[in-house]
Amino acid sequence: MKRILLNKRRARALTSRLRKHYPDHKTALNYATPHQLVVSTILSAQCTDARVNLVTPTLFVKYPTLHSFADASQEELEQAIRSTGFYRNKARSIIANAQTLLERHNGEIPRTLQELTALPGVGRKTANCVLGAVYGINEGVVVDTHVIRLSQRLGLSKHSSPEKIELDLMEILPQKDWYDFSNLLILHGRAVCNARKPDCPRCPVKKQCPSAEKMLRRYWKR
Repeated sequence: MKRILLNKRRARALTSRLRKHYPDHKTALNYATPHQLVVSTILSAQCTDARVNLVTPTLFVKYPTLHSFADASQEELEQAIRSTGFYRNKARSIIANAQTLLERHNGEIPRTLQELTALPGVGRKTANCVLGAVYGINEGVVVDTHVIRLSQRLGLSKHSSPEKIELDLMEILPQKDWYDFSNLLILHGRAVCNARKPDCPRCPVKKQCPSAEKMLRRYWKR
């Protein structure tokens, strides 16, 4: 219980400071419609958001509607998304996803985690991202590689599995902050707290970070 209370206080301080440092803390994926965000998040698996954002402008011109994705040729879609990696599985998921949305949901993106994760290609990470970004619904925390790394470094979780880290974060954060907090950690992981050499000297939350001193000694010889 003492550890949970400590982590709740730390999470509150982290949220406040990171919000000031990253006032525009939205998803880095570019999209114009809810379905485009679904497609982008499917493409982002094992791929950087920057790469996805290079691919999707042309992709969304070629496939401007849900129906166009549902009717897409598997081979042609594979070539259009090839540079994002795992393109065969992703193309298959995107086509099946669009077909399922049309057949079972009248082309509308569902508003519940259960319905979203029942769609082809959609796991908890994608579902939480879509619910938070599109509908402002906090049903869970988006846990990607940055959130995994920072949750451990910041002492918010000792686990390595996304599922257990998500539960830890949901326990210490107010539900209204679940989506925002994941975006803040993702932005901070990209800009400052990277995997190879975290930039601790200019980190806005180093006072709240239990790993800061160790990282400074290891990487900055201080």
